[in-house]
Amino acid sequence: MPIGSDQTRLIVLRGNSGAGKTTVATELREAYGRGLAWVSQDLIRRIILKERDRPGAPNIGLIDQVARYSLNHGYHVVLDGIFYADRYELMLAALNHDHCGVSRFYYLDVSMDESLRRHATRPQAADFGPDDMRQWHRAGDLLSTVREQVIPEASTLHQTISTILAETRLLQAQACSPTTRVPAAPAATIARRAGRVRMGLSDDRY
Repeated sequence: MPIGSDQTRLIVLRGNSGAGKTTVATELREAYGRGLAWVSQDLIRRIILKERDRPGAPNIGLIDQVARYSLNHGYHVVLDGIFYADRYELMLAALNHDHCGVSRFYYLDVSMDESLRRHATRPQAADFGPDDMRQWHRAGDLLSTVREQVIPEASTLHQTISTILAETRLLQAQACSPTTRVPAAPAATIARRAGRVRMGLSDDRY
């Protein structure tokens, strides 16, 4: 069943724990303002449902429903999560197929060593450690039926955000939700905050 419109944007951020997905999602939200729905795998699976990440778990369907509902109500959607290919590809591929607007998928390709370094700077460092992350890590876990753009480890936060904004034309897309859109942060502000920050080096949100 078709979802969204030719004006809505679907942006999917995938990658291993510590790859920088949450920070990229946060920056996209700040760049666009109101009218963009951020659908986090961690929020739905770990917080709302307190569910383990396993094949066929209920969180997969709930993530799908939240994304579809948001798109159908005129919101742009950013999905972020590890989203293992063998567990989430069917759901993600269906969203990609059904969405009437622009859909773009990005895989943040970060090594295990770099993931561990970034993780040490995050609040979640107290919740799980290096052994957990090594167990979860899957190198190059790309989707097989949906085209993904690989964002390399060397990409700065500013470069990553600029790439996504340019390819999706998110800032030129009008949200159709009944709420009033809050203007995007000025480009200069985003550049000052992220332009020289290599993802995970000096931004304490990583």
